[in-house]
Amino acid sequence: MLSVIIPTLNEEDNLPKLLECIKNQTKTELEIIVADAHSQDRTREVAAAYGAGVIDGGLPGRARNLGALAARGDLLLFLDADVMLPAPDFCQKIIEEFGERRLGIATCALRPMSDKLSDKVFHKTYNFYTRTVGHFSPHTPGSCIFARKDVHEAIGGFDEEIKLAEDHDYAERASKITRFGILKSYPIMVSVRRFDRDGRLNIAIKYLLCEMYMKLKGPIKSDIFNYQFGYKKVESRK
Repeated sequence: MLSVIIPTLNEEDNLPKLLECIKNQTKTELEIIVADAHSQDRTREVAAAYGAGVIDGGLPGRARNLGALAARGDLLLFLDADVMLPAPDFCQKIIEEFGERRLGIATCALRPMSDKLSDKVFHKTYNFYTRTVGHFSPHTPGSCIFARKDVHEAIGGFDEEIKLAEDHDYAERASKITRFGILKSYPIMVSVRRFDRDGRLNIAIKYLLCEMYMKLKGPIKSDIFNYQFGYKKVESRK
């Protein structure tokens, strides 16, 4: 069984789109677990309406760990709430490729849900970079992480002390005990709302500095990059 785990915080607008994609998946036995960080909107009600299991979450690393703990499947798929699956056979294809390549942890290329040239260039650059360094420095963006549950448990899950890029640290540690790969079956469709909110140049600089920090000093365990999880509905309605 495949367990799909989604950390959430105030995602009533985006979550239905993802859950509809998951609902329409073909030939795949799966369960959906929404690990919610006490949303102030209808996130939990939306998740329950789609038949998802709803548990208390927290910041992304903790939410993913709690979701994995509750999961019944031997395969885990961690998704952000604002992504979309590109096709009804997405899960089927990635499971098949994951098994054929004998992987223990994997991710997908990213495709932005945007027509802006700058967004397309940014994501193509990111995809090229991660494929280039993947053999010695695996990267798994939190938007899409595919892992065997036994691998997740063997490395102790996500490091909940890390403030930013806990997903990349997860991949680095997992790759030491299993095979890592970037799946070729499909890309994952990702939102650019953080780009819209924080600015494209600011995001690019933050990601670059984050990458340099990790290479020079290791995991980021202080809030030097001021990462914010979720989107507060009360603020957006003012």
